[in-house]
Amino acid sequence: MHRRRQCSLRMPLGQCITLHSAAAAADPLPQCGTHRQGEAIMEHGSVTDSTASTFSIVEEDHTLANSVRFVLNQDPRVAFCGYSIPHPADNKVNIRVQTTGDPAKDVLKDSLQDLMVMCQHVRGTFDTAVTQFRQNNPTGMNIDQNKKK
Repeated sequence: MHRRRQCSLRMPLGQCITLHSAAAAADPLPQCGTHRQGEAIMEHGSVTDSTASTFSIVEEDHTLANSVRFVLNQDPRVAFCGYSIPHPADNKVNIRVQTTGDPAKDVLKDSLQDLMVMCQHVRGTFDTAVTQFRQNNPTGMNIDQNKKK
């Protein structure tokens, strides 16, 4: 796992910065590279309809986007969810969320929290399995197939 990916999944939700500005409302999809330093998530949506928004996440790719899309589609409050990467050279993901009534931002935050819980469970299960393996096999694994035990 890349260090960047690990940091992204462990980032507390309070550190994600969402922009609410007149410029964002006037231009729902700003040009590439217009995010300011330190911003992780930008919300592009209508100021009158909070149930549909597109969220741009910088420095991420299919790994996070597909996981978030999966978790969002499990939520009964979600009417539509999808993601796109504007250009292969960009490290940016656009996630579109349309809900049945709740604010899209809240549904996305809940889904990110659920994804973090899933990742923590997988990590805990993996760490437990590694610990058990090391206890049962103090000499380690023999990965050289030419050698016999």
